Amino acid sequence: MSWLQVLLLLILAYTLIAVYIRDRGLFSDRIMFFGPIMAIKTERVGFFDWFQKFRRLLRAYATLGVVMVVVVSAFMTLALILAIPQFLVHTPEPTGIYDPRNILAIPGVNQAIPITAAVFIGLLLTIVVHEFGHAILARVEDMRVRSMGLLIAVIPIGAFVEPDEEDVEAAKGMPKIRMFGAGITNNIVVGLACFGLMFLLMGMATPLSVPLVQGVYKDFPAADVGLQGYSVITGINGVPVTSQEEVSAFMDGTRPGETVTLTAEKDGVERTYTLTLAEWPEALASDRDSGFMGVYYYNAPLVKEHLGNVADLGLLAPLYLTIAPIDAFIQGNTQQLAILLADTPEQVAWKEPFPFFWGTVHLAFWLGWFNLLVGMFNAIPIVPLDGGYIMKEGVERFFDRLGWSRYAHRVVASISGFVTMMLILLITMPMMVAAVRFIMTVS
Repeated sequence: MSWLQVLLLLILAYTLIAVYIRDRGLFSDRIMFFGPIMAIKTERVGFFDWFQKFRRLLRAYATLGVVMVVVVSAFMTLALILAIPQFLVHTPEPTGIYDPRNILAIPGVNQAIPITAAVFIGLLLTIVVHEFGHAILARVEDMRVRSMGLLIAVIPIGAFVEPDEEDVEAAKGMPKIRMFGAGITNNIVVGLACFGLMFLLMGMATPLSVPLVQGVYKDFPAADVGLQGYSVITGINGVPVTSQEEVSAFMDGTRPGETVTLTAEKDGVERTYTLTLAEWPEALASDRDSGFMGVYYYNAPLVKEHLGNVADLGLLAPLYLTIAPIDAFIQGNTQQLAILLADTPEQVAWKEPFPFFWGTVHLAFWLGWFNLLVGMFNAIPIVPLDGGYIMKEGVERFFDRLGWSRYAHRVVASISGFVTMMLILLITMPMMVAAVRFIMTVS
């Protein structure tokens, strides 16, 4: 049974169960429906009270987190302000990361986010980390938590907690700010820790010199006989080979025009190809007189070196990882970082230090990626995002001290509206420019 058939059966089973529960009114105090999404909640949230034992430590953690959130909020706002003029001058085409379907981080819709267990687990845990941050600090600041629960659409897709609205409204100043900032703080801390774990894991992996053909050069022997990318060369003229060095040593004894029989394996199927070798192109090696197949190999040591260089970026490494691998994944450039995102043929060129190694790496990457993206986005000073509520509380307290309380609402609305407009422009500008160009072309 294929994964698609399994998915269809899960959707069918979920639909039947959800319709039955809804129509019969079963568990109406525990289960609610929002369209196709089922929310299962419980009011047994007493375990959050346990964290009150660490009130001083958690308040210190949350206070430092508020400082971090303010810095991230300022950074995101500044990035939006600087990006708009650049987009006005050089508006990108609505393709790649600017494709409308890639705006939202929806697995299977966003081209950069595959449908894998690591992706769904990472997304679910990210939401849990965020929501539990709010709930824990709510109890630390003596705000009640009424309920918590899961959001399910065939599989769990999110989580939520419900602090008491009256308690939240009654709270003022830093207690309220710490509660709003706790989710973002947790996301950023967990995101950085996951990326650190990912670098540590990749440092444990050993690159191998497997003759894995990453691609072939057009109009050269390997391409002419149909040798496919990500095939592993297993033999030449009946002589087994296990490394790129062995292939190179054999090829050094050949000459252009010579015929060789190449054995290669892909997806568990071994095929034999007969190639008439060509001369080396000047762009690659003008001084070599051996025969040329027209292939290039996956270079695992180079990938590990590149990952080391990324790690050396320090605090800039997480920002790089949130952008570069995703763009590389969309553009199909798998030479460097796509191995971190999902199962790829390149894994055959690495020695795994323990079972389920790549699943752990992928989970560390996606958990780090989702946490950082969710944390950074929520820090934007837009109501109803957490960053917006923090900005609102800060402005109101500041203006209250100056005796200008009546102006606070206008200032909050102005800041929130201004940043919202910049964000909308940044998202829609490529599509608007493409539409204008299309209209001009048609007319």
